[in-house]
Amino acid sequence: MNKLDALRFFVAAAETMNFRETAVRLAISPSVVTRTIAELENQLGEPLFKRNTRSIVLTSFGELFLPKAVRLLEDSEALFQTARDDNEMRGIVRITLFRFPGHEQVLFELLTALRPYPELFIDWRLDMMKLDSVQNRIDMGIRIEREPNPNFIIRPITLVHHALMTSPELIEKLGAPENFEDLRQRYPFSGLLNPETGKVFEYMLDGVDTFVPRHLEFFTTDSQSEIQAALAGKAVIQSSNLACREYLEDGRLVNVLPELKLETWQLYLYRPYQALVPQRIRTVFRILEDILLRHFS
Repeated sequence: MNKLDALRFFVAAAETMNFRETAVRLAISPSVVTRTIAELENQLGEPLFKRNTRSIVLTSFGELFLPKAVRLLEDSEALFQTARDDNEMRGIVRITLFRFPGHEQVLFELLTALRPYPELFIDWRLDMMKLDSVQNRIDMGIRIEREPNPNFIIRPITLVHHALMTSPELIEKLGAPENFEDLRQRYPFSGLLNPETGKVFEYMLDGVDTFVPRHLEFFTTDSQSEIQAALAGKAVIQSSNLACREYLEDGRLVNVLPELKLETWQLYLYRPYQALVPQRIRTVFRILEDILLRHFS
């Protein structure tokens, strides 16, 4: 017996004084009402109704028990409703992302948009590697990949084009490369280290073919530090129009061998599939998508 349901049946029966009408009101069969009331009486050890073939009335015990049952039902409804109202925009939302240009402004705009929800907290995790959504309890993330994982809910933001870049000073110093092999043989490159393996990420041409530079003269685990190495004329880097937009526009970086077409990846916002998604996560996801589209569309 579900005790709360039994109390609801009892209160409804006390209002109608008719088990059949009670059953219609509750959209259940009369036998369920009769059986549940009998089980409740057995649990209490007292009859709640006096019955005959024509009518039912509350017993003295039933009259005393009725206001207590009504109060308990009202309190339970208030408890669940309050908990739902209070929790909808309360709690932590964990977001993982890589360090991209303008991420500070994106965070500022997100926190500004969430000012009406003072009990909603953001856990903003800058990490080069994609954090595990289960182990790290990640609610959503921003990534760049060749193909977004189909096991997530995806919101595409923009396409990201890769190229080989360096400073005009390095090209002037070494002379413009005649072709790709000349670039690979003569120019110094940067090595972006995979923090999980300690090895340099492969240089990709088209998503299938890779190449190994002859000279690796700068190493880092941070893609933004690679850009500084390129700006300083230390190395050629493989980066994107997204990461280097500012420097390409003002001429501090140039695309080496622009006819060489490298990979195009996708910047996207994602969150794991869940049967039940709290309102705070849906709200933050929608706001963050709008902010990213404004910045990168």
